[in-house]
Amino acid sequence: MKNTEAPAPPAYRDVLTSRQAWYIVVVLTLANVSGFVDRQILSLLVEPIKRDLGVSDTQVSLLMGLSFAVFYSVLGIPIGRLADRGSRRAIVAVGAVLWSAMTALSGLARSFSQLFVLRVGVGVGEATLGPSAVSLIADAFPRERRGTAMSVYMLGTFLGSGIAYALGAYVVGLTAAQSGWTWPIVGEIRPWQTVFVIVGLPGLLIGVLAMTMRDPPRESNAAVLPFAEVIGYFRLHARTMSTLSLGFACSAAVNYGIAAWLATFFVRTHGWTATEAGTLQGALTMTVGVAGTLLGGRLTDRWVRAGQTDAPLRVGIYAALGLLFTAGLYPLVPSATLAAVLLVPVNLFAAMPWGAANAAVAEALPSRMRGQGSAVYFLVVNLFAGAFGPTAVALLTDHVFGDPAALRWSLAVCTIVGMSLTITLLGFGRAAYRTTVATRET
Repeated sequence: MKNTEAPAPPAYRDVLTSRQAWYIVVVLTLANVSGFVDRQILSLLVEPIKRDLGVSDTQVSLLMGLSFAVFYSVLGIPIGRLADRGSRRAIVAVGAVLWSAMTALSGLARSFSQLFVLRVGVGVGEATLGPSAVSLIADAFPRERRGTAMSVYMLGTFLGSGIAYALGAYVVGLTAAQSGWTWPIVGEIRPWQTVFVIVGLPGLLIGVLAMTMRDPPRESNAAVLPFAEVIGYFRLHARTMSTLSLGFACSAAVNYGIAAWLATFFVRTHGWTATEAGTLQGALTMTVGVAGTLLGGRLTDRWVRAGQTDAPLRVGIYAALGLLFTAGLYPLVPSATLAAVLLVPVNLFAAMPWGAANAAVAEALPSRMRGQGSAVYFLVVNLFAGAFGPTAVALLTDHVFGDPAALRWSLAVCTIVGMSLTITLLGFGRAAYRTTVATRET
């Protein structure tokens, strides 16, 4: 007689309880919060660093860009390979200790070269998190729950950013002081150096917590693939992987541009102070941004359960449509109050796709290459968004409109172009994505 019983779920699912799986997400989310605070705090300390270290704008841009972003993006690939074959919790733990220690030690830097090397260390440490987190969460949760789990992890991005923005007003006032404090052994340090120490030290605890996670068995026990085979998989599924990576990269570029220039927009266009703009930005990021992240994850899981395999891409498209209208409009309205009101849906739509994006990457990749494959995805997204997001806005303002007051038009144009590309790319990739998910091997 033919057996009509439903197949048993994969054995590895029974290894972790729901509580253990969600504990992994909580620890990774805390790590994401810590990483984003450490990453973004430098942008709030530009003027005192220039004053005390005697550096130029170009050198400051190297501290914020080259020293961090390049190493963070490129080193994600070998670290992703480690995540595919070794202990992912140990990788996260070591990384958290490294980026936190490098941030705290930045408070002791006495020269540009010292601070540059320490920022490289921050980037190397944080490169451990993304590939490991995608791999861990994908193996800890079934397909129909990954969207929510990934979104909870990604809300750490918005909590961390919001905390950094919210600290802005306090930091500006603190670092305006010329005098410093004398610490035992270390000697005198400036207020901005103290900020690095304060935000860096809590991350050391994250390293300890990471070792208390249970590293779930992988879906597949097959040997880790050589990187050449990972690239071969990307070529085989070129339409899926290219539209997925570039589509979400365009969306991220718009987010980066808004984040970099929003405060300046309110200062130049509506006469706000930097403190007022930073407070608004921080409050919305920590509240509406977090809500948007969770909403995107819940929608992804609901649509997956309804049989819509391409649910993550649908979320990305709908979020882009929302941003196309709201983020394209807020810079152009005449009232600061109306612009601030429009930023509520802007933050909601800007945050929606990122848990879905990670879930999409996890679904499109076989388990044994999720670390390496997600690292390639992050490489494309981070380098593209970091290179073109804030810079595209500045180039339009300086060389097309030729007027600092035209920043509002630059923001609107970049949003419209970026979101149109996102919608086009993700829409073009939906059919290929469904095929990839249906045919991929573990």
